[in-house]
Amino acid sequence: MSAENWPQFRGPNGRGISTETAVPFEWSSDANKNIAWKAPIPGRGLSEPIVWGDRIFLTTAVEGAAVPGAAAVKHMDEGKEFLHPDSVGADKQHTLKVLALDARSGKVLWEQTAWEGTPWDNRHRRGSFAAPTPVTDGTLVFTWFGPSGLYAYDFSGTLVWKKTLEGPATLGLGTGTSPVLHGNLLILLCDEDSGEKSFIVALDKRDGREVWRAARKVQVSWATPVIVNANGRDELVTSGSELIVAYDPATGKELWRTTGVQSNAIPSPVVGHGMVFVSTGFPAKKVIAVRLGASGDLTGTPNIVWTYHKGTAYVSSPILVGDYLYIMNDQGVITCLEAKTGKVLYEGGRPPEPARFMASMVAVGDRILQTSEEGDIFVMRAGPKHEVLGKNSIGEPVQVSPAIANGRIYLRGDKHLFAIGATAP
Repeated sequence: MSAENWPQFRGPNGRGISTETAVPFEWSSDANKNIAWKAPIPGRGLSEPIVWGDRIFLTTAVEGAAVPGAAAVKHMDEGKEFLHPDSVGADKQHTLKVLALDARSGKVLWEQTAWEGTPWDNRHRRGSFAAPTPVTDGTLVFTWFGPSGLYAYDFSGTLVWKKTLEGPATLGLGTGTSPVLHGNLLILLCDEDSGEKSFIVALDKRDGREVWRAARKVQVSWATPVIVNANGRDELVTSGSELIVAYDPATGKELWRTTGVQSNAIPSPVVGHGMVFVSTGFPAKKVIAVRLGASGDLTGTPNIVWTYHKGTAYVSSPILVGDYLYIMNDQGVITCLEAKTGKVLYEGGRPPEPARFMASMVAVGDRILQTSEEGDIFVMRAGPKHEVLGKNSIGEPVQVSPAIANGRIYLRGDKHLFAIGATAP
């Protein structure tokens, strides 16, 4: 059995792919089949669990009572004050926590309060103030709560440093993008309401010192960047409504750009075959395949390899397994595209029962896991033909993508963290 860490959003390299070889594909919370343990998690969080060795880290937000007079920062749209109809939360007390669990038993090893107070901005009513997924280098774990700050802890739970960045204001819907690591740099995408104050920044992971910053004329986004090596050059690729931009992650220098997804930038990019695949699902539906390694403005050039305009999700990110790119809409309907050409191999691949989906797909070998909001996980065979092999359930709602490490699947439900696999990892 291989033992692989899951150190960030969507795992190694941010691709949602695991190389584990002993992960179970059948389990049941009712029959206690292949459920190693489940641990209660206080509050509410949409951050993925991350795993390094025998440690699991995750964040959560515990909501308290209403605070008289507390209110969110004001948002403007075309010169008028704007309040999103699903925007809530800034009028209540919140405690933002970081937890470390023993991967072997589910025991909470430590729990730290990173921040307490009334939030600067609202969140979506279905969201959480603990939405960004932490990232770790095996020595420190970095947790970001948007306007409530960035916190670096060591593995014993000691706070090493903390830092607050200005904003970003996110239309009162909360922060969604997760931090990524590149060498000694911790990189954060900070796009805000109108794009006038948007930026991307790199901090020294050892002390939080700012190393570089680049302004972006891009409206608010929730997509996590991805770092890929193309022709011997590292590229930090960011999704956005107006622009898709790639930066040198070491310096912040812009490498290339092209027209963005022209819609809400929520799904995160995926990479492979020398390309990056960037998608959006609302209000437009679009996938754009861009060839990596170029320079300048790529709009209208052969570096825009193909586009596709159906079947995408509002939140869930696509996944690339081998030669095939899989996109999923909010009802879990799968479209399989040939990654290199955009050719449709199948579309309309439905789950065996009606369901809704926010979590992104993950893959182990030739198996793809689709996790529904109802808490059902459908096991799908990767390949150019849609085939659902089975269904499993944990018995509570799920909005968070699974983490896979040490022969187990770690799945965050509405109230518990589940370890699916052998009792001894």
